[in-house]
Amino acid sequence: MIDFALTADAVAPQLLGCTLTHAGVSIRLTEVEAYLGAEDSAAHTFNGKTPRNAAMFGPPGRFYVYISYGIHRNVNIVCAPEGTGQGCLLRGGEIIEGADIAFARRGTSDFHNLARGPGNLGKALGFTLEDNHQPIQLVERTTEPEWVCGPRIGISKNQEAALRFWIPFDKTVSGRRGYPKK
Repeated sequence: MIDFALTADAVAPQLLGCTLTHAGVSIRLTEVEAYLGAEDSAAHTFNGKTPRNAAMFGPPGRFYVYISYGIHRNVNIVCAPEGTGQGCLLRGGEIIEGADIAFARRGTSDFHNLARGPGNLGKALGFTLEDNHQPIQLVERTTEPEWVCGPRIGISKNQEAALRFWIPFDKTVSGRRGYPKK
């Protein structure tokens, strides 16, 4: 059983292979990134609690949904002890139920692209800002998949931190799908 009160970097690899269900669509998580609060300059919570990021401060095991680039609804699972401001950004997943709903929401015909990237994942799953603070619905994996970690992508601060976790070579992973370069 995943203990969401652990730090985000401990929770992140445990999420890979788990199934998340929301608004009629289920995905198998294939890519996540950990954000470590006040010690992580890339975290939304680096400068403290605000009305926008309040959900990230707990309790753990809930959603933090925010608007990215004015259009995307990105989704984090809140981790670490309440008040810490840590979470795991959901970056990619494979649709395993509700593909017809995800296709309609996304307007694409590429199955592997339905939930590849945090904005696409949020749209495929139908997340809105009203889902902020809501408890997650997660079915834990029965076996641990092979996974790797490496630098996060799509951010400008603390880029080299090895806090991105993914299932190597999975077609639903956004960018750098293989093993990290040494």
